[in-house]
Amino acid sequence: MDKLLVEGGRVLSGTVSISGAKNACLPILAATLLTEEECTVNNVPDLKDVATMVEILSSLGRDAEKVDGVVKVASGSISDITASYDLVSTMRASITVLGPLLAKYGEAKVSFPGGCVIGPRPIDLHLKGLRALGAEIRIEKGYIVASARKLKGTRVYLGGHFGSSVLATANTLMAAVLAEGETLIENAACEPEVKDLADFLISMGADISGEGTPTINVRGVNELKGATHSVIADRIEAGTYMIGAVITGGNIFLEGAVPEHNVALIDKLGECGGMVSERDGGLEVTVHRGRRPATDVTTLTYPGFPTDLQAQMMSLGAVSEGISVITEKIYPERFIHISELNRMGADIILEGPTAIVKGVKKLSGARVMASDLRASAALVLAGLVADGCTEISRVYHLDRGYENLEQKLSAVGAKVWREKE
Repeated sequence: MDKLLVEGGRVLSGTVSISGAKNACLPILAATLLTEEECTVNNVPDLKDVATMVEILSSLGRDAEKVDGVVKVASGSISDITASYDLVSTMRASITVLGPLLAKYGEAKVSFPGGCVIGPRPIDLHLKGLRALGAEIRIEKGYIVASARKLKGTRVYLGGHFGSSVLATANTLMAAVLAEGETLIENAACEPEVKDLADFLISMGADISGEGTPTINVRGVNELKGATHSVIADRIEAGTYMIGAVITGGNIFLEGAVPEHNVALIDKLGECGGMVSERDGGLEVTVHRGRRPATDVTTLTYPGFPTDLQAQMMSLGAVSEGISVITEKIYPERFIHISELNRMGADIILEGPTAIVKGVKKLSGARVMASDLRASAALVLAGLVADGCTEISRVYHLDRGYENLEQKLSAVGAKVWREKE
């Protein structure tokens, strides 16, 4: 098992190339199950989660291979409708094979998903969407077993306790494209990753409108064809490096970053002394010299502030001037990183779904443990401004969501390296 070491006190300056979006890529790869023709997906990041999805496709009988940022899924049918526990339990997005398998082959058996430990993440909206389309679903020995002779279009409302769900929207959307008749998905997730999936499905021959809005209209077709698609840039990776520029007082150009995908973050960084400007082909982040004021953050569904950047903003708040109030409304238990930041000298207390972050002048390098993907990134950011060296264990979480993190940070002036535990 690897650990990551970060030497603090260095200002980030230079260019970072933003990789393809993990959260867009994974459902798109699952969507290749909707056709028996060849599909090519470009701008695919080199991540553990992507490798897992490719392995899931292969386990189902599709010939899938990733080479140099391109995944090719060869033409052919599947040989198995079971997505096994061994693979699905490692990654939550693997549940997105459920909708395509059910729509294309009339049956599916998918293990309950796993992934980061950030609090309960029920799959009730996934099942609600598929049942509304006519699927019969039962739970057997930790597996979701679904069947349907022919899915039928309907009106389905996907509202949950904490708003819309990206993956439930993706699963319902992928099932609906081959359903008989018209489907209206209401309270659909509006995230760019959902729109990117819809764009891929449209290129395959799906009839979809309203993608990127709370109401998606799908008119079912008899079959889909193969297609080639390039995945959008990863807004969460871009956001992490944007926060990195502000927390270190640096200047970074984010090549490939899409401005409209991070409007909420750009607004908050402006309150913290960061200046974000559009340049051809990306975003540039610079910092006002002097004060770095605190700001309040509440996570919301898109286009609100993303929950996947909450932990990173907490690291910024930990060294800002004043008190930040950070409220988590998507995953109220997503605060495991607080104890680790406090080990580094942060002053953070938790009151229900809200963290009160009192800025301190300095953090101190320490041995800390990553609990999940975005908490790992938060600890890296904290390490960049801490006195001394920060040693982060369990960095396999980082490998699930950040491509070439050490190389990208090193290229803009950080001193970051990996060692065996």
